[in-house]
Amino acid sequence: MPEGPEIRREADALSRALAGRPLERVEYRVRGLGRLARRLRGARVTRAWSHGKALLIAFDRGLVHYSHNQLYGRWRVGPAAQEPDAVRAVRVVLATGSHAAILYSATEIELLDPGELDAHPFLARLGPDALDRATTPSRIAARLLEPAFARAPLARLLLDQRFVAGLGNYLRSEILHAAGVRACSRPADLDAEAIARLARAIVALPRRSYRTAGITNDPERARRLAAQGVDFDNRRFLVYGRAGQPCWHCGRTIRRTEAAGRGLFECPSCQSAPSRRTRSP
Repeated sequence: MPEGPEIRREADALSRALAGRPLERVEYRVRGLGRLARRLRGARVTRAWSHGKALLIAFDRGLVHYSHNQLYGRWRVGPAAQEPDAVRAVRVVLATGSHAAILYSATEIELLDPGELDAHPFLARLGPDALDRATTPSRIAARLLEPAFARAPLARLLLDQRFVAGLGNYLRSEILHAAGVRACSRPADLDAEAIARLARAIVALPRRSYRTAGITNDPERARRLAAQGVDFDNRRFLVYGRAGQPCWHCGRTIRRTEAAGRGLFECPSCQSAPSRRTRSP
């Protein structure tokens, strides 16, 4: 499933292609949206942005597009004359005279009035976006110790969109490794230094992935590996997807386990057991 950095990059691409230009073609192949979609012919996109894994597009006709890619959804931006992929299900087409943006395979698509956003069932429960400037390490450190989150295992907490929006499975493994903590730890079990490391990683790793189009490995290491001819998939991550391979830091073998129903990757040496601050149930 695309995570916050991938969705933010999709929103950026939509803004570059569509913002400020009249829409010459608008198709919503979604039951119940035909009447609203007709209002958008000739409209202009004023803004495209993301909140976590939700993508939003504002139009100057007083409507806002909401979609969630789920597992298979994807936006593709290209020339206005591009032919849709015949293999995938086309859900939305937004085209100006020069560019077309096509949404494939997504299952959650709505057209909303702006006033409905704050009460939307998904958007209303999202925590702060990991990519937003207002989401600082100090804010995340305080959030980790809030009663609603402090006793949740990190394996589950880092997938909880109410805690921080936009984190997903690959970022979970990468954040935990960068912070040097185990997935079984709870914030309530960590000392102040570990909380600070974890908060910094929760902010830094999604932003690194956003800047680099998906690379969470150390940037200098990734550049060096690229110069050596290592392909993207094998230089991209710190630990995610690297079971059986040596840790970049210590050389120990990366292990894969299951946590919260998803694959989790850890280094048994670099990620230590929690330093307990208190005894908690």
